[in-house]
Formats: sequence, structure tokens, C-alpha cells
Amino acid sequence: MVLLIILLFVFVTTLAAGSMVQMIQTQAQREKEEQLLFVGDQFRRAIVSYYNTVPSGSARALPTNLEDLISDPRFPTPIQHLRKVYKDPMTGSTEWGLVTQGGGISGVYSQSPKTTFKTTGFAPVYKAFEGKTTYSDWKFVAKLN
Repeated sequence: MVLLIILLFVFVTTLAAGSMVQMIQTQAQREKEEQLLFVGDQFRRAIVSYYNTVPSGSARALPTNLEDLISDPRFPTPIQHLRKVYKDPMTGSTEWGLVTQGGGISGVYSQSPKTTFKTTGFAPVYKAFEGKTTYSDWKFVAKLN
């Protein structure tokens, strides 16, 4: 009888630990999702800043690489539109998928094929994310005038 109670206790404890691990993994992915929204927005804003900051006598242009956002080479004293090339929270890499337009970068996206938790309730600028099922579908694209 005592052996049966001990076995039942071990079984229930194992089930509880398993569900706890799953809950922690889910919470961690949700936090990474929030980080991705923040970082993607930083890139989008930096691209808009780069595009709208024009040296005298030049036309508006998009950056040709992400490093141009850190140190804008179009000026004698480089301008910083972004502090650093952030890591993709979903992949842990600084390698981003790039949305290009006319030879320049107009946006970034995660290269993660993971399924999203968040599918609704996005800020108006990201309404296009509604119903998207993977993080690589979330494209942080600058709206240019």
C-alpha cells in the first residue's frame, strides 16, 4: 500500500513538473515575441529616419545595409539612426530577413519559422500582422512619403 502511494506521488509530481516546464517555455516565447515587436519597430523607425534625413544637395535614399543605420556614411560626421544591429529575439542572430525596395532596405523580418502566439491586438501600424502564423510573416516595413 505504501509503495502504491509513493508511486502515485511520483506520478503526480512528474505531471506537475512537466506542465510547469511547458508554462515556462510558453512565457519565454511570449517575452521574445514582445522583444521582437520592440526591436522590429526600432529598425522600422531607423529606416524612416535614414530616409528622411537628407544631406544637402542629395535625394532621399534607403540604406543599403543595416550598418548604415548605425553610422550613416552620407554625412561628414556620421549620424546614428539606430544604436546597434539588434539580435533577432526569436533566432538569437543578427541576421535578419531584409525587405528591399529600389536597391535599398525598407524593412526587416525575423527568419524564424516558429508559430506565433499573438495573432490579434496589434498596434495600428502593424495591423498587417493580424492573422499571421509565423514570425517570418511579421515584416517591419517603413512607410515612406
